[in-house]
Amino acid sequence: MKQYIFNIHDVVLLMTAAECLLLAVFQSILPTRARHDGRLLSAFLLIIAVASACTLILWNDQFSLAPWFEQTLLPYLLYSALLLKGPAIYLYVCSLTQRKLTLDRRLAIHLLPALLGLACIAVFGISSSDLRLATDTEQSLPTLAIEFIWDLASLVPFVYAAASLVQIRRYRIALKDEYSHYSEVELTWLSALAWGVFISWGWTMVVHVVAKFSSDIVADYMGIADNYLAFILINAFFAYSLTYAHQLLDTKPEEETHETVSEEAPSEPAITKVRHAMDVDKIYLKKNLNLEQFSERIDLPPKEVSGVINKHFGTNFFEFVNSYRVEAAKTLLADPEKADMTVLDVLLESGFNSKSAFHRFFSRLVGMSPTEYRKQALAAEASS
Repeated sequence: MKQYIFNIHDVVLLMTAAECLLLAVFQSILPTRARHDGRLLSAFLLIIAVASACTLILWNDQFSLAPWFEQTLLPYLLYSALLLKGPAIYLYVCSLTQRKLTLDRRLAIHLLPALLGLACIAVFGISSSDLRLATDTEQSLPTLAIEFIWDLASLVPFVYAAASLVQIRRYRIALKDEYSHYSEVELTWLSALAWGVFISWGWTMVVHVVAKFSSDIVADYMGIADNYLAFILINAFFAYSLTYAHQLLDTKPEEETHETVSEEAPSEPAITKVRHAMDVDKIYLKKNLNLEQFSERIDLPPKEVSGVINKHFGTNFFEFVNSYRVEAAKTLLADPEKADMTVLDVLLESGFNSKSAFHRFFSRLVGMSPTEYRKQALAAEASS
């Protein structure tokens, strides 16, 4: 018996599906996977497993399944997976870069592309045989519908991959706005994976376009390369999720990693030094101030400074410094002689180096925007 059911390219698809299933199970038992990101990664892996398995069944001629499954159910499973993998990866990235992502009804909007594709299959009664012959030249309505859902299955994941890159960029900007230094390792890994998804699904879209205008042989080889890219990508996702993903939501400024609080209460001389640096020396006016620079300025170890701020003042280093900056901004905003200063001038004069960080901290600590505070303060000064 020398007839082979699978060739090496089919084996790659089979391994991708099997590995995704195993990784999804593995993800579910990890202790850090109670969060949304763990569930979404498992969902993404299961979706890729379904897409790989359905692709294998659709294009492999050496074995067959029950006709009702292979001809009727398979198109629904395949297009559900192809049109849901984009939203899955996007929501996974959002769960890592947004601290309060909630899986509520609003996210159902991401199901619309999949529902549109499935509606086309149902309306036109598209079978697996129809999908394989989608490149026929006869431009009948069912053929146009098949081409449409193939176009949709190629374009939608690519768009979501691009949206994931935009989300990561926004998260990086937010970190820069709020912190002067932060750990880049986890974020760099996530960016690399998002770029990998973007390139892989971009290649899928190129393969789809080329298949319309080239020979079947060229399209087959490009499609095979696409399957290999997917296999490599899944392995990279597993390495990332196992090593770095659980740390991303805890990404904090590098300085805060030193803020381990000792059991002993801070000494009075240390408290006096910290208070003097803030109240008299106004060290908070220095932009991009970090814990090491602060500690060096007052000649105390970073650990001791961290203990003073945590134990005595009941906050962390960045909240402590920015609360002083907000008070300095309030003084400038309430001074009639400084009424010609712009809000940008005020935030820079107060020690902030980012407009968004200034507005975020000011609104949180004062309960109103800087502009509203200035209007009220100047009005109260005028009436008095």
